[in-house]
Amino acid sequence: MGESTVMTGNGPRAFFSGGLEASQPAFDSIPVIDFGPMRGDDPAARNAVGEAVRNACTQVGFFYARNHGVPQAIIDATFDAAHRFFDLPLDRKQAISVEKSDAMRGYTPLLGENTDPENKGDLHEGFDLALDLPADDPDVAAGVFGYAPNQWPDGLDDFREPLTAYHGAARAFGERVFRAFALALELPEDFFLPKITKPMAHMRVLHYPDQSTATEEKQIGIGAHSDYECFTILCTDDKPALQVLNSAGEWIQAPPIPGAFIVNVGDMMARWTNDYFQSTLHRAINQTGKRRYSIPFFFGVNSRETIEVLPSCQSQERPAKYAPITAGDYIRSRFDDTYAHRTGDEA
Repeated sequence: MGESTVMTGNGPRAFFSGGLEASQPAFDSIPVIDFGPMRGDDPAARNAVGEAVRNACTQVGFFYARNHGVPQAIIDATFDAAHRFFDLPLDRKQAISVEKSDAMRGYTPLLGENTDPENKGDLHEGFDLALDLPADDPDVAAGVFGYAPNQWPDGLDDFREPLTAYHGAARAFGERVFRAFALALELPEDFFLPKITKPMAHMRVLHYPDQSTATEEKQIGIGAHSDYECFTILCTDDKPALQVLNSAGEWIQAPPIPGAFIVNVGDMMARWTNDYFQSTLHRAINQTGKRRYSIPFFFGVNSRETIEVLPSCQSQERPAKYAPITAGDYIRSRFDDTYAHRTGDEA
């Protein structure tokens, strides 16, 4: 078993490599948090959610969120739409290639992304969308990174509507997660809300072909990486694939829990909190013998927002580790390091 290094947006992260398998211990290490109180009027109950989130974000970097408030009908319609889109012929999907959008909207083919620079491309295909803004939006017209119209496939009925509905519902839940993060950091509950009035809330629907016979460690569903934004809200079908790096440097399975989202800290929030909240390395390997689909929703702040270590997360003994940077510039740098058409490495 050798040690490998993944370069993240906040610097190199090491883990031990040793095949594609992951151990399956009891999952007491990844907590399940009931988010129902974040829709209620009881401050004590909301503070309890904040405390649970703080423990999860400082000790694990991942948690399951129950009672998230996103209707199952919206989730089911989005998965159905994803199945129909990925069943289209390749030329119809390539007509809305992500290469046509500087803001990374549209279709990414198999191996078009490479989250781990040491690997040979990620074995999934995806469709990306975010806030659907018109061309005459002031930020779109000014070229502010992260703001653009979405690309939508022609001739595919009942696709745009369910994905747009899911984006809105996930954004609403994400605002509750931001409120819980604020409570976890002992900030005013509404601290982050002015910073997400026009968020870089990037959503993907992903399709993973079966990799049950794979022997190539350098070409898996998604290579080892940490996410870029403040946090990710992940919804998956019932096929397990997600693996999370635990504190012992071992890959452990993070199986789907019916009715729960998986939430994890991203690099942007790690920077904001001076690594008090940890972004955790993870990867996905579909060895189920079936096709797998997932919906990650990457919640960042407004593009022009400056990410600067919070005063409460630094001290003389623990000075700020990261220089201020705008959210848009940070995300652009991470896209440039990940996508073949932006790196110039399309071999």
